[in-house]
Amino acid sequence: MIDLRSALRLYLVADPEHCRGDLAGITEAAIRGGVSMVQLRAKQLPDPGSSVLAQALCNLCHAYGIPFIMNDRVDIAIAVGADGVHLGVDDTPIELARALGGDDFIIGYSPDSDEDLERAAARGANYLGIGPVFGTKTKSDAGAALGIDEFRRRMQLGGLPTVGIGGVTSTNYREVLLADADGVAVISAILGADNPEATARQLSTN
Repeated sequence: MIDLRSALRLYLVADPEHCRGDLAGITEAAIRGGVSMVQLRAKQLPDPGSSVLAQALCNLCHAYGIPFIMNDRVDIAIAVGADGVHLGVDDTPIELARALGGDDFIIGYSPDSDEDLERAAARGANYLGIGPVFGTKTKSDAGAALGIDEFRRRMQLGGLPTVGIGGVTSTNYREVLLADADGVAVISAILGADNPEATARQLSTN
């Protein structure tokens, strides 16, 4: 049984578009440093490449005893034995993902409005990714930075375990945790680091 709140503590979004080297190798280094959950976000890779990479990262995460999540693609998530999927408002509906994945399938959700936040739990989401908390360059359609106060308001409205995402770095991650988030989701802070393991270790320390 996965302790979801603990798993969300340091959540790496592994995106090959924002990786300076071997994604699997950097991900493993980050896990050694304290990453507690990994999501593959590979929007530009064709299906065969996404599937192969998903299987490799899934096997890696399970070898270290942490959850692996697939972004968007419920079909690939189920095929490779992922622990769940992360969805946005334009992706597979939460209800369908739940029906396909089953009761133990972890479903993360990125809401786009107060209505989305209020309905997420009832629709079957297990956790929320809310952002961008700070400014970010890793997601072109992320919108303007929310800031800590608005992030906290949205988190409280959603009422589910929550990670803050968007522009989270080793210099500002504590602000997100002090807002009572369960964890932070990071991309370039680790994938672009000179020493991913050391950076993950810093980010996993309160």
